[in-house]
Amino acid sequence: MKDRQSEPHPLLSNLQKIKDEGIVVLDDVRDLPAGDRPFVSSDYVLCIGHKGWIQLLYDNRPDCFEKHTVGVVFPNHSVSMVSKTDDYLATLIVVDASVLNDPMLQIINQMRYRYESHPCVKLDKHEYRMITDVVEGMREIKRLELPESRMLMTRLLEFLLRLLSQYRKSKLNETTASKRVSMQFHSDLTQHFRKHHDVAFYAERACLTPKYFSTVVKHETGHNAVYWIRVKIIAEAKMLLHIRNDLSVQAIADLLGFGEQSTFSRYFKHETGVSPTEFRALD
Repeated sequence: MKDRQSEPHPLLSNLQKIKDEGIVVLDDVRDLPAGDRPFVSSDYVLCIGHKGWIQLLYDNRPDCFEKHTVGVVFPNHSVSMVSKTDDYLATLIVVDASVLNDPMLQIINQMRYRYESHPCVKLDKHEYRMITDVVEGMREIKRLELPESRMLMTRLLEFLLRLLSQYRKSKLNETTASKRVSMQFHSDLTQHFRKHHDVAFYAERACLTPKYFSTVVKHETGHNAVYWIRVKIIAEAKMLLHIRNDLSVQAIADLLGFGEQSTFSRYFKHETGVSPTEFRALD
């Protein structure tokens, strides 16, 4: 019998498949890709726990992915194993970073605010069964080699993420003042980010000073308000550059409240490493 320890991790042995297919289901996962060493993936990963548990450091913060939980790991976050049970078993849904610009999956960017600092969702038996049924549908699409399989996989992934968000929302206890501030910020940001890029605007709506407001947001989410404003703007900019070829860079700059194309281009390049024009050419 082949020693499991000598086998490459499913994520590492399927890197090319992930790049080619965009969305891949990986079963029989029993540890992290780099064991107890830090591992940073450029992909978006959902980890569905079936048995046992694995304790890990997520950006150096302790967390636990266990039976009937879904761990949501965004690109460029560090994970490393602390310990695990011998029976730990999980399924991964791995989404190539290029797929995140698909308009159908904008829910991923909407989820980012909540999940980056709190990546786990605990499911009850019904919720776990529903999530695993959707994953089985994804496996069947690949098994049957259905036409338009990428589009079908994207639709099922979107459905799975909407289920997960609803399950998580039903479990949240949003009673503390700081949580209410964080929730209101998320709502205000979604509504006003195209016009208001400054923390002071959102702080004023919460009747707090910008400094204290940002402290509260960081306590609840792991990042300050400036970070989330930037994430929202860049996610929208990438989506528009990706799907709205009828819009010039100047038009997108106007839509996002920059006015001057040069200001928007500097902002975008600072956050992404490439100019808007270069990013559009990557597609």
